[in-house]
Amino acid sequence: MIASEPGATRERRGLFALIADIPRLLRELIEAEIESLKAEIVGKLKAAGIGAGFLVAAGAFAFFATLVLTAAGILALALVVPAWAAALIVGGALLALAGIAAAIGVSQLKQGVPPTPSDTIESVKEDVRVVRGLRKRGAS
Repeated sequence: MIASEPGATRERRGLFALIADIPRLLRELIEAEIESLKAEIVGKLKAAGIGAGFLVAAGAFAFFATLVLTAAGILALALVVPAWAAALIVGGALLALAGIAAAIGVSQLKQGVPPTPSDTIESVKEDVRVVRGLRKRGAS
């Protein structure tokens, strides 16, 4: 009888300890979800920032390409010499770089916009389902 009594009190103490741990566990879960939310938002905003940077670079390349192509047109009209052909080649290369940068920028923006933390939202929904499920079992 003495051997079974400590086991019974240990079992009750374990149950009470588990019940006492619920607030701490819920707080840790909420803190973990907040950290996950922060990490996801930072990642999406970073991708949007990179995409915006590439779009700015594309705009700069397009601006310089316009200047070079304008100079090429002037040179072509003023003289019929190989200088204008060189200017057209440089202008075409700048336009190609602008196109590549624009494609990369659009791709990066699509990854980061909208900056909603969809993974974290799903995780929180799952946590709520689990907590509700535990409450239903305990109430029955």
